[in-house]
Amino acid sequence: MEAVEYEPLYLKGIAYFNICDFYEAHEVWEELWADYQGPSRKFFQGLIQAAVGLHHFGNGNIRGAKKLYYGSRSYLESFRPHHQGLDLEQFFAQMEDCFGDVVATEDDFPQIDIDADKIPEIHLNPPAANPIELTAEELAGDDDD
Repeated sequence: MEAVEYEPLYLKGIAYFNICDFYEAHEVWEELWADYQGPSRKFFQGLIQAAVGLHHFGNGNIRGAKKLYYGSRSYLESFRPHHQGLDLEQFFAQMEDCFGDVVATEDDFPQIDIDADKIPEIHLNPPAANPIELTAEELAGDDDD
């Protein structure tokens, strides 16, 4: 399949997401979302909520993680099965697997640890013609943008 040009901030958010820096992924996607007025606006909002949900999950805020998991699904649902190079069927399945215990719990303040082996990754198809590599400063968290 031929490579496609994607929004650079979309790709940068994916790069952060795939190294499990969900807070930075959310920050980058939020920057994109804030100025974007096109048909993918709710798609980007869904990705932001997925990233924040994973951030909360990793920090032990299970109630927040659960709320954002459902919010993310709600925003992304209408873009199924495939949008902006993201296989949403696969992404939903990965998120369901990762959040299974979170969704199943009825406890008010559950103690659930995220399983690193179940954390979703985003791989685009078609691939990006303009791939983004994070700089050493960005990887170290020294990005002043």
